[in-house]
Amino acid sequence: MFEHHKQALLPRRLFIARTLRYALFSGLLIFISLFIGMLGYRLVANISWVSAFYNASMILTGMGPALDINDLPLEQQDGAQIFAGLYALYSGVVFLVASGVVLSPILHRFFHKMHIDSAS
Repeated sequence: MFEHHKQALLPRRLFIARTLRYALFSGLLIFISLFIGMLGYRLVANISWVSAFYNASMILTGMGPALDINDLPLEQQDGAQIFAGLYALYSGVVFLVASGVVLSPILHRFFHKMHIDSAS
């Protein structure tokens, strides 16, 4: 996947292409996660697509739920609260994974360059 520490440092053009590829994958992961959240809110809480987008994006970014679940009809509250809790846990993991995916080529290049400099 990445070059071995005994290999030369990847040229800047290829490094930028790799970094953009990893950022694109991370963005796709976030987009899919946002859609899962929207679909869940739409099906479980029976709210509009715009409200589902708002609530899913707020949880996915770590801001917390925007919808006051207690304002929903009583029969929807339990399902909406369970979904919001599970989606928040999932979102925390997605945030960590997406951050790791974006940072991995940058950190690898940094450590690779330090290894090359120390070997000289």
